This record gives sequence, C-alpha cells and structure tokens, in this order.
Amino acid sequence: MKDTMFQRYGGLPLVTELVMAFYDRVLASERLAPYFAAVDMRRLVEHQAKFVSSVMGGPASYSNAELRDIHAHLEIDGRTFDEMIRLFEESLVELRFAPEDREEILADFRARRAYIVTQVPA
Repeated sequence: MKDTMFQRYGGLPLVTELVMAFYDRVLASERLAPYFAAVDMRRLVEHQAKFVSSVMGGPASYSNAELRDIHAHLEIDGRTFDEMIRLFEESLVELRFAPEDREEILADFRARRAYIVTQVPA
C-alpha cells in the first residue's frame, strides 16, 4: 500500500486537530469570522477534515464542482482566500508539517481558487 501524507501524519485524528487549529485562527480573524457567524462549526470541521484528508491522499471527498457550489453564495474575494491560505499555512507550521508537505497541500488549495473565489474586485 502506498504511503500517503495522510497516513504519515496519523490519519483523521491529526487532520481534525489541524482543521480545528485553522478554524481557531479563522474565528479570530476580523476579515474571516463574519463568514462563519451562523455556521455549525462542528459540522464544518467534520466536512473540512474530510476535504483536507483527501488532499493529503486519504479518502476522496469533494469534487471541484461541489466546492464551487458550496462556496458560490459566499461572495469570497481574492484577499479573503489569500488570508485563508495564510492561516492554514500557520496551522500546518504549528502542527510541524514538513515544508515540502505544507507546500504540496497549499498548492492543491491554490489550484482550487477559481472554485472558491466568486467576488471580482470592483
């Protein structure tokens, strides 16, 4: 069986810890917190952990079309997306992900930008 990043970092327990660390940062962000004011965070953490798991080589979760549909109504702009990436990178550093693994995960997220950013600057 192939050794995936998901397996190397301990699977779902570590991914869940990563996602929780990320959302702690998100909820402390003046720019990002309003997006999550009425969100069931427990449910969101579960969904995000599945997504991050798939990015790390774990079980597949969401297609790009599903990501687009999930985020379409949120009017996310490029600066908001960039802050999310920055906060996720901080979380990866906190949990001691190797630099090459951090970059692989973040490159995957950046490649999905077009499915999440829906607001064009005026």
